[in-house]
Amino acid sequence: MCPSVNGAGLAATVRPPSQAQRAYDEVRDRIVTLVLAPGSPLDEETLSTALGVGRTPLREALQRLASERLVVVYPRRGTFVAEVNITDHGLVADVRRELEGLAAARAAQRASATDRARLAELTDQIRQPSSGREQGMRLDTVIHREVYEATHNHYLAATLSQYYNLSLRIWYVFLDRLPEIDHAAQHQPMLEAIIAADAQRAAAIAVAHVEAFERAVRQAM
Repeated sequence: MCPSVNGAGLAATVRPPSQAQRAYDEVRDRIVTLVLAPGSPLDEETLSTALGVGRTPLREALQRLASERLVVVYPRRGTFVAEVNITDHGLVADVRRELEGLAAARAAQRASATDRARLAELTDQIRQPSSGREQGMRLDTVIHREVYEATHNHYLAATLSQYYNLSLRIWYVFLDRLPEIDHAAQHQPMLEAIIAADAQRAAAIAVAHVEAFERAVRQAM
């Protein structure tokens, strides 16, 4: 996450994440990468110990994940990882097709110098040799989350993060059957357009990337 820059041009103080945020980030990433399998129970005591957080912040994190449809809470039964609903893929893609383009455009218009420097670092990572699908997906995740932060619109970032996470789970379900992401073709031009403040081009490339993802998943089903 890139630090914001205040009016005086100095980097604002970056506070360490709360226990609830740390728990949310860790459980979310374990769910979307299928480390925590769809439908599996979530034992609060075990998770609390594994993550090194208290039960109260963990519950806050699980409630947030439930609101984002990654966790399901059944009264008197417990908390479970949500099942992956493949049939929702097209609906999620409809939302992302509209909002990813908007996010790329807003990032091009609003990114700070610090944001643009971070995005430039990501273009350097793209040029490095790939070592497989999982590394490619991790880089995809970092790129999307950095672009969302660069919009400086927390409503847009939060909405897109939710739908991106739902798409990411579907990608991991079909990971062995999907082609590796061509970051040089799909992400590098978008990042370069954002850095250059070319909102229209950044938006068009972002939409094309979502459409390519949707086609790949449909073919793998």
